[in-house]
Amino acid sequence: MTNKLFNSLEEAESFLKEQFGDGESFDVCIKHMFIKDLPVLCAYISGLVDGAILTQMTSNVLPDEDIDIEDEKEYFEAYFNFYGRSEETERKAYLLAILSGQVTFITKSGFCYVAELRNYPGRSPEEPDNEKVIRGSRDGFTEGIMFNTALIRRRIRNSNLRFELHKVSKDGQTDVSFVYMKDLVNEEMLDKIRQRLSQINHDGLTMADKSLEEWLFKQKFHPVPFVRYTERPDIAAAHLLEGHIAIIVDTSPSVMLVPVTVFHLLQHAEEYRQAPAVGTFIRFMRYFGTVMGLVLLPIWYVFVTQESLLPEGLSFLGSEEKSNVPLLLQIIIADIGIEFLRMAAIHTPTPLSTAMGLVAGVIIGQIAIDVGLFSSEVVLYTAVAAIFLFVVPSYELSISIKLFRFGLLLITGLWGVNGLFVGLFLLFTYLCSLRPLQAPYLWPLVPFFPKAMLRVLIRFPMTDDALRPYIVASKQRKRS
Repeated sequence: MTNKLFNSLEEAESFLKEQFGDGESFDVCIKHMFIKDLPVLCAYISGLVDGAILTQMTSNVLPDEDIDIEDEKEYFEAYFNFYGRSEETERKAYLLAILSGQVTFITKSGFCYVAELRNYPGRSPEEPDNEKVIRGSRDGFTEGIMFNTALIRRRIRNSNLRFELHKVSKDGQTDVSFVYMKDLVNEEMLDKIRQRLSQINHDGLTMADKSLEEWLFKQKFHPVPFVRYTERPDIAAAHLLEGHIAIIVDTSPSVMLVPVTVFHLLQHAEEYRQAPAVGTFIRFMRYFGTVMGLVLLPIWYVFVTQESLLPEGLSFLGSEEKSNVPLLLQIIIADIGIEFLRMAAIHTPTPLSTAMGLVAGVIIGQIAIDVGLFSSEVVLYTAVAAIFLFVVPSYELSISIKLFRFGLLLITGLWGVNGLFVGLFLLFTYLCSLRPLQAPYLWPLVPFFPKAMLRVLIRFPMTDDALRPYIVASKQRKRS
């Protein structure tokens, strides 16, 4: 018959040993067994399947009664009627099924069946460290794609919710799922992502979602993120209901949301877990902190170096302490020093990180002031600017702002206040030029949508009707 995968069990066993080696990998299991009275060849990766269910399943099909069915396919399907069973007719797909953690069976005549018994190693869901809320769910995405789909399904019980599965890269064959609402998503945008996915020609997505982002959105050397990462299922569900597309990559606990703007990257779940007035206050504080994290140091440098521009009410600015190190160099060294502290804290074991921070921040900082390397004001304002950027929910965006601030400092040091305004203009122009997935990066500020901009600034009550974001180009603009 044309849908046979092999001509015999011996041919199947020889093929498997040729692909995986004969006894070269201890986790590759190739076993002869019986389904009732029918001999089969079972193959699977031991670390990727649920061993308890497999044992229970195969123990229930031992011969214990007379068999009257003569047709082999009917025989197998009658006595192996477990969930997730399917037939496979291509050898490449057969190998991929084994490597993906499925259990495969080759019958005596060479028919192939696949059983869904995957059980990937991973941790239980827990609240993400960088997206914590005072009130709200404590579950979060994990490294297992099947578990992540279930977390979204639990929140959106709608038959229009789609999970479109793809295999990406030549050797890695990583599972990637596009998640969207069929009745809301913009098909043109979805087709564009599918097309870019099909053009990926790489050995493997070793860095999971980050590798995929660079392939899909042609990021190159752009410092700003083109997607929003989230580890919270409630945030992903909220974006899906707005018409966004979520991209889940197996082995990553982060889900990518597209299309997004810079204002999406500044949102946090806490704003929607509090009353609208409180949420609006939190949002204003976050926007203020983001802007000040960008411009505080360059503006302070301008005021200190050009006293004629200093308002009388800010006459306290400027240090009386003398230093042999130029002020701009002090700021740059202090700013880079804080970044070194952040990196050291990440790579230091948790029990030692607090002690390391105290030693570096208090002792080294104070000694640097005492020996004249820094003035006390440089340390103060550099630390305040660093604290401002801690309010940015997106880690990727906060790092981008640090790079932009460094550039503003350099151009301000060269050309003073004129350089500051030129730098801000160039930054604004650059952000206006970005259109990942044809979505303006500064929408609704540029192009200006007054009503949408008002909803960006103010957290309106949930009961207020609102259109879905213009950038998603949803089939249904009005929310029901």
